[in-house]
Amino acid sequence: MRTLGDSVRRFLLSEDGPTSVEYAVMMMVIFLIVIGAIGSVGQTTAAIFQNNANRLPPP
Repeated sequence: MRTLGDSVRRFLLSEDGPTSVEYAVMMMVIFLIVIGAIGSVGQTTAAIFQNNANRLPPP
């Protein structure tokens, strides 16, 4: 039982756990920014294509 307590104490004092959580949060924020940028570019591109399609004469 003593080794389990020592293992838990070492894990809680270790800085590897918080560091990996920080990296995961940073990756999530970057992912959300990229998804937002892709969505914005997609909407702008769709608007440009729609504008050009509206300028064409009817067939």
